Amino acid sequence: MAEKKSFVLRLRPEVLKAVEKWATDEFRSTNGQLEFIISEALKKARRYPRGDNAQNEYPTYEHTK
Repeated sequence: MAEKKSFVLRLRPEVLKAVEKWATDEFRSTNGQLEFIISEALKKARRYPRGDNAQNEYPTYEHTK
């Protein structure tokens, strides 16, 4: 498993509450849900790195409507 880094994230209370609700609905922790949201946004923006050591390579992403 890849090493994870910790950092402080400040959110408005209503945003955090919405993320917590979404996480509960999808049976994830709040942290897991935030990681999922960020990963999906990175993929959509074609900025998600491929492989453990690839820092400048991004996967192809086919946007579906």
